[in-house]
Amino acid sequence: MPKITKLLIANRGEISLRIQRTCNRLGIATVAVYSNADQSSPFVESADESFLLGESEPHLSYLNQEKIIEICKKSGATAVHPGYGFLSENASFAKKLSENGIIFLGPSPESIDLMGDKIRSREVMAKAGVPVVPGFSSDSIDVQVYLVEAKKIGFPIMIKATAGGGGKGMRMVEKEEDFQPAFESAVREAEKAFGNGIVFIEKYISNPRHVEFQIFGDRFGHVVHFHERDCSIQRRHQKVVEETPAPNYPKDLKDAMAETAILAGSSIGYMGAGTVEFILGDKGEFYFLEMNTRLQVEHPVTEMVTGLDLVELQIRIAEGESIPEPLLEQGSVPQNGHSMEVRIYAEDPQNGFLPSIGKIEWMKVPMKAGIRFDTGVTSGSDVSIFYDPMIGKLIAHADTREKCRLKLLNALESLVIFGPVTNIGFLINILNEEDFIIGKVSTHFLNGKDSLVNTDESSRMRAIGVMADLMSESIKSNSVWEAVSHALQV
Repeated sequence: MPKITKLLIANRGEISLRIQRTCNRLGIATVAVYSNADQSSPFVESADESFLLGESEPHLSYLNQEKIIEICKKSGATAVHPGYGFLSENASFAKKLSENGIIFLGPSPESIDLMGDKIRSREVMAKAGVPVVPGFSSDSIDVQVYLVEAKKIGFPIMIKATAGGGGKGMRMVEKEEDFQPAFESAVREAEKAFGNGIVFIEKYISNPRHVEFQIFGDRFGHVVHFHERDCSIQRRHQKVVEETPAPNYPKDLKDAMAETAILAGSSIGYMGAGTVEFILGDKGEFYFLEMNTRLQVEHPVTEMVTGLDLVELQIRIAEGESIPEPLLEQGSVPQNGHSMEVRIYAEDPQNGFLPSIGKIEWMKVPMKAGIRFDTGVTSGSDVSIFYDPMIGKLIAHADTREKCRLKLLNALESLVIFGPVTNIGFLINILNEEDFIIGKVSTHFLNGKDSLVNTDESSRMRAIGVMADLMSESIKSNSVWEAVSHALQV
């Protein structure tokens, strides 16, 4: 395989900037693509070259496969990094790139296609000896067929869309009489979200944890894991806090899950970065959930504890290299200290977490040892209605989990974003919650904790804390001062 000298990043925002940083260090030229809404964004300005894709709507820009390939040829880019989201798990896109002689920084189209189908992936994993949650699937959407099988499995039951994620087409059903309306609702939502109304059912695991393993494979058949990440704290099936190592996690259980993650990757000849996700029951039982065939949003916590650059490793593997020899001995993969990540969103926790669109009047990030902030915006940037309202990811690293928690908490309290409403106060409340402090986490963590969305007091205290910054930097924006005044009056 030839060396990559120019890389097109088929994405936007913070992940585009993240990939650019590695490319800059490696001497690889970068090509950014952007929509009308992103034409003045930092990731566009920082790339070596940039090209307009089209209108702001994703299907007219970041999902336009033919236009991206055309820009590759025009710019001379020999490889594409898809980031996450958009085309990152699109087998058709990976295949088209290969047909045009362009390297795709990801697994084979066959692996993407297989793992993207939740029914087929379950069947393949079960055949390989990977434990899967008891369930049932069919090409039928006859609710009575599924109800018969649901009663065999036993309630509670999860209904899931076969072609998608993010909680779309997903329902939990506790009683038989609730099954039909939930099933029909899930089918409608899956059809609307993914153009595919086929669903499957599986046994619901009570009080579960969500634990995933970062794996890498190369073309020589090597598959290794870079430890686990606990992503249990979720809101509407979307991750809120991620950390590694997982808290209260026995070594024998980790070893068993790690071996299973490697088995999952090896069974399909996986190449590149991937994440094997498990659901972990409260009695230590675990089951394969899905495999994400891309770099994850939460990859920085793995980088913080291993000291590895996962994007660089993606590039090396795409160029035909082996996983570095020291890492092939699983016990040699570093795991130093503890890392946590929270996602900063422009959303209003006290108004149903609705997106808060608008201009970021002023942003100040606490840059301290052990703190990393991956973002795609800066003061003056707009949070667009067209894309996910994530402002950035705040990551902390320290010797122990408690030191890491306190460091992340301090960084959150020092992070200043004026303009759109954010979830910073909500995240602060989570880190201060007693169950989180002792590491008692599950996917039900936020259930019954409605007080965590009450962020008035934390916002008021943070406003007091940043007054000195405003004065010392002579901030003249009326909207910033109005935001501070409002917070102080709450």
